[in-house]
Amino acid sequence: MSTQEVENVTQAKLDFDAECPSCSASIAFNPATGKLTCPYCGFESEIATPEQEEEKVAQEMDFAKAEERGNYNWGVAKKTVICKACAAETIYDALQVADSCPYCGSNQVMEASAENTLAPNGVCAFEVTDKQAGENFHQWIKGKWFTPKAAKISAKPDAFKGVYLPYWTFDSKTSSRYSARYGRHRTVTDKEGKTRTETDWYSTSGFYQEFIDDHLVSATTRYDRAMMRKIEPFHLLNNKAYKPEYVAGFLSERYSVGLQDGWNQAQGEIHDHLHAQITAKIRWEHNADVVANLRFSTNHDDITYKYLMLPIWLSSFRYKEKIYRFMVNGQTGQVGGDAPISPLRVTIAVILSLLVIAVIWYFFIAE
Repeated sequence: MSTQEVENVTQAKLDFDAECPSCSASIAFNPATGKLTCPYCGFESEIATPEQEEEKVAQEMDFAKAEERGNYNWGVAKKTVICKACAAETIYDALQVADSCPYCGSNQVMEASAENTLAPNGVCAFEVTDKQAGENFHQWIKGKWFTPKAAKISAKPDAFKGVYLPYWTFDSKTSSRYSARYGRHRTVTDKEGKTRTETDWYSTSGFYQEFIDDHLVSATTRYDRAMMRKIEPFHLLNNKAYKPEYVAGFLSERYSVGLQDGWNQAQGEIHDHLHAQITAKIRWEHNADVVANLRFSTNHDDITYKYLMLPIWLSSFRYKEKIYRFMVNGQTGQVGGDAPISPLRVTIAVILSLLVIAVIWYFFIAE
């Protein structure tokens, strides 16, 4: 670490120290009160609200100048811990004890050598407590009809741990020139009185503009994207400018998808979105039934980004030698994850479905 970086960390620690002034334990952010709380002696401390309006929320950063961003410290002393079992890396407060891995539950954790990482400029703080997450998880797993009872008992909601996962958001002014063919259906009757549908095709071209606001891209590769979508959306507008107080007491995963790779992914997803929007525009403007051969090129202007830490409660349990992971959105309480499936219950459901179909066919179709 350079001399300048040491000075930056030292100055940041003067602004905030994760040590409880009463008992010297590590204090943590409390979602229930929005304050810093010591879990041992009960000491509470308010988090100062910035006087300047622009300092209250995460600011958009110029994508073109991203290389000039030189802040690589987290604003308070941290340590990186690596799990020997699954190789997960998490970042803790320097005073926080790493007792088990939040991803696989293993207690084979060890401190890794320090490494500079780009600091986030925004945080969506936890609004759901671990107790509320546990209750939501219990209701969710209880409603999984195909999950074996033994698996439901094994899923302990008290195993939840709060983690801030890294995300990029991107804004862009898009301008697209397009060409396509659109068709209108019409019904034709032949000499024998039979009807068929024919399509008249026309060519079109045009210009489409749209401002893309806060397109979200996960900056971690640890989870299946399908699982991540189960707990979305997040209330991105309800973010706060990064302060180390908000992440105190929680684990924080550093990004594994860099800014450029994040933007590359965002461009592909934005392209798919624009394809759907332009298709809808052509159908509406020309009263078309179908659109085909759509081709377009898009310019992105005034690209900005934010690096946000989003709150998630994690849990995992082992059932028949397999680990099942679950997530709870730390803002909304939405639960997502995979659950084991009982073949017997699936078989019963299939049989019941077939019986219902058979009854419907007998009374409404056969007659």
